[in-house]
Amino acid sequence: MAPDREGVRERLPAGATASGRPRAPRLDQPRPPRRRLLPEWDPDAFGRLSERVARFIGTGRFLVWMTVVIILWVLWNVSAPRDLRFDEYPFIFLTLALSLQASYAAPLILLAQNRQDDRDRVNLEQDRKQNERSIADTEYLTREIAALRIGLGEVATRDWIRSELQDVIKELEGRQNGHKDHHGPFPAMRAERPPGRDADDQ
Repeated sequence: MAPDREGVRERLPAGATASGRPRAPRLDQPRPPRRRLLPEWDPDAFGRLSERVARFIGTGRFLVWMTVVIILWVLWNVSAPRDLRFDEYPFIFLTLALSLQASYAAPLILLAQNRQDDRDRVNLEQDRKQNERSIADTEYLTREIAALRIGLGEVATRDWIRSELQDVIKELEGRQNGHKDHHGPFPAMRAERPPGRDADDQ
């Protein structure tokens, strides 16, 4: 098997192997765009156009202009000379025009409503996430405030320090009064000695 392969390699001219193989698409280059039979359009641009049309259809200006056009249409086809009339009674052409306008207006309005629903859904999702973050922040702050209250319960307050200082001052004043009464360096020890012990010592 190995000698046959070597013989095939020797018989092929230089560069024949590269030209004979089908070229694989390169990964570092984008694929060429495929041709489509249907026309391509930008969905976002078409959606914005549909919203503009839907907004215009839903205004009073559109209703006024449509009413004026219909009245002029009817008056022209009723009172104009017979040769200049283009849509005589029962105004079939006007009916077809209004039907065509309604057939295009309904999908455009539905498309605009769908886009509005998508925006509302995104806004609701953002509001929900914002509410979740607000609730989490509120819970965190509540825990921090509770921890601070617990910590402050163990800290000496100004009133407590004042009361302790007053007790110390009273105790010092009492000791000073005791020193003046006993006239000795250790009045407490004198008070603890039993009476008559000094006479025995002498």
